[in-house]
Amino acid sequence: MSHLRIGGITPFSTVDWPGKLACVAFLAGCPWRCPYCQNHVLQSFDAATQTEDDLFAFLEQRRGLLDGVVFSGGEPLAQSAAVEAIRQVKQMDFEMGLHTCGAYPQRLSEALSYIDWVGLDIKAPWDAYDRITGTQDTGRLVLESLGLLLDAKVDLETRTTWHPALLSDADIMAIAHDLASRGVRSWAVQAYRATGTTGKLPAETVYPSDLPEGLDALFDTFEFRRA
Repeated sequence: MSHLRIGGITPFSTVDWPGKLACVAFLAGCPWRCPYCQNHVLQSFDAATQTEDDLFAFLEQRRGLLDGVVFSGGEPLAQSAAVEAIRQVKQMDFEMGLHTCGAYPQRLSEALSYIDWVGLDIKAPWDAYDRITGTQDTGRLVLESLGLLLDAKVDLETRTTWHPALLSDADIMAIAHDLASRGVRSWAVQAYRATGTTGKLPAETVYPSDLPEGLDALFDTFEFRRA
């Protein structure tokens, strides 16, 4: 198989997959340049410091000790090798989780049968996506990925990072109503944090009191995550 390029491995995490003890592999590479990205050092494939050999050697020693494995990034599916690696993780009897921006719906489709849980970033209303990602025609790709996940009925958490210079109250409300209308049941709003970013955004954030009223009633599970 093609070599997986990994920027780092967290052996044990309780925060990257809600309710699970997981190993997290941060895959290098991402096609987008979101200004609030906390892992911007992983946007280049050259950020890789480890390979799938390192990952699978570690997992071999952790059978029965971990609930699952999460591929994060960067954008994990920016690497075609990720699909085969996901399949191999499942063959080791680990549950498989994925953090994704939804940029690669075809690869997501190929990997879906091996995935137990997905954290999908929803960055903006669909027609405003390109100003967040810095890339053209990105909303269409994420909408296709969301449709795949909903059709597959995979355990899904959607989440939106909110910086007031990028998204207005009306944008947040529009995202919420759109997701709810499509059948999304879990959504988290994440307050912007400057840690790990390029520092180009104004040093401001949002608070629970800034949320438009009634958002929590639209979802079975709603969470505001503080900076």
